Amino acid sequence: MLDANPYSMLLEPVQIGPVTARNRFYQVPHCTGLGHLRPRADAAVRGMKAEGGWAVVSNQETEIHPTSDLSPFAEGRLWDGRDVPALRLMTDAVHAHGSLAAIQLVHNGNHAQNLLTRAPVLAPSEMSVDTSHPKQAQAMDKADIREFRRWHREAALRAKDAGFDIIYVYAGHNMTLAQHFMLPHMNQRSDEYGGSLENRVRLTRELLEDTHETVGDSCAVAFRFAIDEMMGTGGMQATEEGRAVVELLANLPDLWDVNVADWSNDSATTRFQPEDGYQNAFLSHVKQFTRKPVVGVGRLTSPDMMLSMVKQGIVDLIGAARPSIADPFIPKKIEEGRIDEIRECIGCNICVSSDNLGIPIRCTQNPTMGEEWRRGWHPEIIAPKKSNADTLVIGGGPAGLECAMQLARRGYQVTLAEAAAELGGRVGKEAKLPGLAAWSRVVDYRLNDLKQRGNVQLFTDSRLDGDQVAELGVEHVFVATGSHWRTDGMGRSTQRHMPQIEQSANVLTPDDILNGLLPPDGPVMIYDDDHIYLAGVIAEKLATAGYQVVFVTPESLVSAYAVNTLEQPRIQARLIELGIDIRCNQVLAAAEGDIARIRCTFTGRETDVPCASTILVTERQRETTLYDSLRWLGLKTLELIGDAASPGLIVDAVFAGHRAARNFERPKAEADQDWFRREIIDLEETR
Repeated sequence: MLDANPYSMLLEPVQIGPVTARNRFYQVPHCTGLGHLRPRADAAVRGMKAEGGWAVVSNQETEIHPTSDLSPFAEGRLWDGRDVPALRLMTDAVHAHGSLAAIQLVHNGNHAQNLLTRAPVLAPSEMSVDTSHPKQAQAMDKADIREFRRWHREAALRAKDAGFDIIYVYAGHNMTLAQHFMLPHMNQRSDEYGGSLENRVRLTRELLEDTHETVGDSCAVAFRFAIDEMMGTGGMQATEEGRAVVELLANLPDLWDVNVADWSNDSATTRFQPEDGYQNAFLSHVKQFTRKPVVGVGRLTSPDMMLSMVKQGIVDLIGAARPSIADPFIPKKIEEGRIDEIRECIGCNICVSSDNLGIPIRCTQNPTMGEEWRRGWHPEIIAPKKSNADTLVIGGGPAGLECAMQLARRGYQVTLAEAAAELGGRVGKEAKLPGLAAWSRVVDYRLNDLKQRGNVQLFTDSRLDGDQVAELGVEHVFVATGSHWRTDGMGRSTQRHMPQIEQSANVLTPDDILNGLLPPDGPVMIYDDDHIYLAGVIAEKLATAGYQVVFVTPESLVSAYAVNTLEQPRIQARLIELGIDIRCNQVLAAAEGDIARIRCTFTGRETDVPCASTILVTERQRETTLYDSLRWLGLKTLELIGDAASPGLIVDAVFAGHRAARNFERPKAEADQDWFRREIIDLEETR
C-alpha cells in the first residue's frame, strides 16, 4: 500500500470569496516582458503554470488608463474594451487546466512616466517622477480621485468580461497610487485623503469597496499590500503602520497577498538574502486580524517549508513568482511525489533583469521560460529521438550538462566527457564564491537527472583531443569547452587603446581566483570591464581575506549591469563597508611592476595606483582548439555551444545547450523558423 502524500495539506482547496482554488499553490503577479505587445506568448507562459498545477495564475501589473503608461515596458494593458480579447487569451489558457486567473489592476502614479501617451503624471502630492526622467507629477485633486476610481471600476468590469476570476487592488513595491497615498513622504495632503493613517488608507478602502460592488458577485477581490518597506523607522513597518493597515481593512478583501517593498526587497537575490522564506517574519501576524485567506512569498521552493508555513498559520496559500518561473510544475511534482525533480530557483534575478531591459522573460534554471509560444517548448516534455544515433558532449559546464540531459531525455545514448575532476564548469567554481552558493542548484538538478538515466555515461578527468574523439567513432558531437578570461586587458573600454601590460606586472584573471589561486601579499587592483557580478564578488572575497583592494571600473557604478537584477546598490554598499577603494569612470592604461596606471574616461587624466597585483575582469576568449581540430573529421553533427560559441551569462549557456538538444536531427530550415515567429501588430486603424 502506498504511503499517503505527506504534503496533502498543500493540495487542499481554498475558498477565495466567490471562487475556489483547487489547491494552495498560487502564482502571484509577475511581469514577463511579453504583456500587451505579445499576448499569445504571455498566455502560453500562464497556461503552462496552470498545467503545472498552480491553482491560481496571475498576470502582471495591468495599466488601467493612459495616465499610467509604462512604455517602453510591455506590461499588461486594459485601457478600454479593445484590450479584452488579448487578455482573454490568458484566461482561456489558464481555465483550460482548471485553474483560476487573476489580474493585477494598477495605476502607477509617479512611477509611470507616460512616455508614449504624454499624459500628465498623477500623484498624491507634487513631486518628481520615480525615474531620472526630467518630469514632475501633479497633485491629484478630488475630481482626479473620482476619475481614478471610475477608471478602476471600469477596468474591473472589463477584467470580468475577459474571464478573470480574481481582481487585484494593488498597493505594493512602491509603484502604485494606492500605496503612494498611504506613505506620508509621498502624501502631504491636508484633506480627507491625507494626514492620519486612516485618511491615507481611505483611497485603498474605496478601491476595494468599489471593486466588490462592481464585480464581487462572481469575482474575488484580492489586495496586494507591501506591509514593510524594509527601511526601519524611515518607512512603513510591519509591526507599526503596516499592521495597522491590516487591522483597518481586515476582512474587506477576499484575499490578502502580503509582501515587502520595494521590488529589490520583495525579489531579493540569494547573494544578499540566502534564506528561502525570508518574508515570513513580516507575514506572521496578518492572519490574527483577518478571516480571509493570506498568500505570501519568499522564494519558496521547499515543500517542507511550504507545509510548515501553512501548519503554523502564517499563510493559507503558497505564493511564488520566481520559483514558478524556474519550475512551472512544482505543484504537480509535489502532488506526484517527485520532489527530487523540482528545479529550484537560484535567486539570480535574470528573470527580473529581462523585465528591466524590456525584453521577454528568461530563466537560468528553466530555458523554456518565455519560449512556450514562439518555439513550442515545454519544460517537462521534449520530442523523442529520431534515430538510434550515439551522441558525445564534450564539456560538463552549464551548456554541456543541459545538452546532455535533454538528449538523454529524448532517448539518445549520451556520453559526457569533462576534462576537469568535477562536473559543473564555471557554475561549480562560481558557486564557491561569496553569496553564490545557491547557483550550485544549476549543476545539482542536472546531475541528479543524468545519474538516474541508463542511457548516459559520465566521465571526468577526460580531456579529449581530435584523435581520441575520432577513435570513439561517435558521429554526433557537441563541443561545450567554455572560455577563459583574457590577460591582456582587452575589453569593451580598451578596444581602441590597448593597455600596456608589462611582463613585470603580476596579472591574474578570474580563472586564477576560481581555481584557488590567491594574489601575493600586498594591495590588489581589480579592473572590471565586465560590469556584471564577478568582479564585485572577487573583490568581496579578497577584502574579506584581508587584502587591501582597489576596485577600478570605466562605469559610473560598481557592477553596473546589476541595476537590472536589483542588486547594484547592495553590491556597492557591501564593497564600501569592506573598506574597498572604489575608482569609477577610470579605464586601465597600463600595468607594470607594482604600479597600475588608470585614465579618467572623461578627461584622460592619468593616475598611478600602487598594487602588488592586478586582476583583469574584461573579456573572455573562446576555447575552440578541439572544435577546430574536429572540423576535418567529417562528423555528421559538430556543434559548438555555450561559452565556447558565445561567452555570456550562465542563462545563455543553458539556453544554448537546450536549443542544441531540441534541434538535433531537425531540419535546419525548420529550426531557423523559431527565430522568426512573431506577433504582428494589427494595422487596422482604430480609435
